Amino acid sequence: MTIVPQMNLSREALEPYWLPFTANRAFKANPRLFVGAKGMYYTTAEGRQLLDGMAGLWCVNAGHGPERITAAIREQAGHLDYVSSFQMSHPLAFKLAERIAGLTPKGLDRVFFVNSGSEAVDSALKIARAYHRARGDAGRTRLIGRAKGYHGMGFGGLSVAGIARHRRDFGPLLADVDHLPHTYNREHQAFSRGQPAWGAHLADELEALTQIHDASTIAAVIVEPVTGSGGVLPPPKGYLERLRAICDRHGILLIFDEVITGYGRLGEAFGSTALGVTPDIITCAKGMTNGAVPMGGVIASTKVYDAFMAGPEAAVELMHGYTYSGHPLACAAGLAAIDVYEELDLFTRTATMSAYWEKQAHSLQGEPHIVDVRNIGLLAAIEIAPRPDEPGSRSAAAGNLCYEAGVLVRTAGDALVLSPPLIISEAEIDRIFDTIRQAVRAIA
Repeated sequence: MTIVPQMNLSREALEPYWLPFTANRAFKANPRLFVGAKGMYYTTAEGRQLLDGMAGLWCVNAGHGPERITAAIREQAGHLDYVSSFQMSHPLAFKLAERIAGLTPKGLDRVFFVNSGSEAVDSALKIARAYHRARGDAGRTRLIGRAKGYHGMGFGGLSVAGIARHRRDFGPLLADVDHLPHTYNREHQAFSRGQPAWGAHLADELEALTQIHDASTIAAVIVEPVTGSGGVLPPPKGYLERLRAICDRHGILLIFDEVITGYGRLGEAFGSTALGVTPDIITCAKGMTNGAVPMGGVIASTKVYDAFMAGPEAAVELMHGYTYSGHPLACAAGLAAIDVYEELDLFTRTATMSAYWEKQAHSLQGEPHIVDVRNIGLLAAIEIAPRPDEPGSRSAAAGNLCYEAGVLVRTAGDALVLSPPLIISEAEIDRIFDTIRQAVRAIA
């Protein structure tokens, strides 16, 4: 692997960039700068190699820098760098939509392109409200999210999300929003493998909300099939099925936020297929282009799409979109990413590798401070008991020790969360969990 020479930046050169989700003053005092990436590894500015245990940020499913994706972006940039999707388009957008529709559950076959997961969620929420209005049911405006849910940082996604620290500084948020409880209960679910047996009944809280608000006011329910940033919480067995049944009973749209679970993370193209429950709308992003170019999408059912097609043929059916919707470079990357996933048979490989991943993750049970291990597909969370009155302190310390040992993991509250590239080997799985083992043994 080529080592990139160290790139020195002065403190003054660091100042203009306001980093997202970062303690900027602390970072600029001790920056972590990456200058290269290939396969399973990052290269730091100091020339160190870091095993990527997070697929970048849940998105680099085929590993860093597949040449086919790089070449597709390069070639497209030389042919057509940009064209608007407002009243015009380009062939790759239609080809990518067709390929995506071939991966989704049956009936979900209309793709609306955006540029991120946040935009995908806000777009899906707008589509849900507009769908009911188009059908003559404009009173359905209420949106239901879930505690611990993460749906991006747009005002719509933030309103239905359920992570308090993300919401605190930006209120008031959207009105007409309520939340289901999260599905995690350590007493009943600790060290579950895959979907926990306990918790399906929590879906019935949606029925309770219909009694509070009247079902006729509710437009949509949005959940992650597997809660990601909120701590990797697999759905209890039967939970999603019950949500689907309640939504059907009351005419409520069900939206799955598959920004993380889309494109193979659970061993199928989409988590809805892996978990056997089909929503009305899917949001996706991250793995769409293997992280190479920003892109997201809303995948709607034919039923939802057709509701918009009843008006005058020359009228704009959905007054919504973005300057970079269906960007040519993103579409080229998206098509190449699907090619790479198929050539590597990556989704099947993930389903096979998940058993070894699960075994090694749960080998941490009994290690100091570890109070839970959760896993599904190639996702895992290692829950670490906090120090008294210091939430997140031990997990942060463990994450830092892993970084120093050459393994990149992510902290979420008191948990280490893991979402490696799907090309990971058994030896690299061993290294990740052995590194975590040594880290938790070393912290007080």
